[in-house]
Amino acid sequence: MPYYRAVPPAAATAPARIGVLIVNLGTPDAPTYFAVQRYLRQFLGDRRVINTSRWIWLPLLYGIILPLRPRRAARNYRKIWLAQGSPLAVYSGRLTAKIGALLTARFGDAVRVELAMTYGNPSVASRIAALAQQNVRRLLVLPLYPQYCSSTTGSVFDCVTRALRRWRWLPETRFVNQYFDDRGYVDALCAQIERHWTEVGERSHLLISYHGIPVSYVAAGDPYQAQAQATTRLAVARLGLKEGEWSHCYQSRFGSVAWLQPYAEDVLESLAARGVRRLTAVSPAFAVDCLETLEEVAMQYKERFLELGGESFHLVPALNDGDRHAAVLASIVERHLAGWA
Repeated sequence: MPYYRAVPPAAATAPARIGVLIVNLGTPDAPTYFAVQRYLRQFLGDRRVINTSRWIWLPLLYGIILPLRPRRAARNYRKIWLAQGSPLAVYSGRLTAKIGALLTARFGDAVRVELAMTYGNPSVASRIAALAQQNVRRLLVLPLYPQYCSSTTGSVFDCVTRALRRWRWLPETRFVNQYFDDRGYVDALCAQIERHWTEVGERSHLLISYHGIPVSYVAAGDPYQAQAQATTRLAVARLGLKEGEWSHCYQSRFGSVAWLQPYAEDVLESLAARGVRRLTAVSPAFAVDCLETLEEVAMQYKERFLELGGESFHLVPALNDGDRHAAVLASIVERHLAGWA
């Protein structure tokens, strides 16, 4: 068999098109032990995610983590699972459909949009092949991560290049690295927070929580921390919040190494000690709600804050498949298609 493969054939009458590949992290296919184990094997086996010697990490992964962790993780997934499936998959699919409709209204049949996951289904390789069958000759990749991080955005790049590395013909490709300071994104984020405050009938202390990464990744040049801080500054200024009315922190630690600080758990304790009794949490690093927002923040952090004496704790929903979110991302795509479409 030849090392380089032929491009999946398109219909002979298909016009040359532009493909937009929207990529999110991924999710188990079901909230069960073996489905979660398959997902974690792929996710935690990625060197971008765990940058540790394989001699040290793989025995831990296969000997301890994969046999034990899926049981607890599956239980947590069951708490948030929707009738249609995983929230991340459901919201990502609806969001992609809306972006596709907006781009079709703008460019007609010249642009085709697909959703893929870095881990799990649908895979990046399968969706790129599907675009090739529609005669996509130019490819724009949009990871659903406002802030660039090697463990997320970088992994999308790896998946795309891995999927294409044995194709004999390669599409002209562009990649959206980040949109952490995009005005439309920041405005949509702040509008979501303000709408939530209106719905609950009060403005309370704002806890701005980002997924953490090891400190060593930032020391090695990852811009994630700086971009997260920039998003917070822009949002705080847009909302008109004063010092003491908001807090910036990082969640979802894993393992024993030092991660970005302040840790969310420590901030909760500090706020309670200060006498803060009402809290609003938002997680700007997540384009759509998922396990980390719906279970970790909305359930675990709420329970902990109430134990510490808090009176109320509300999670601002992610931008999810909202019309404004779709319009923001479609606008970002359109800018990156300059000269193509």
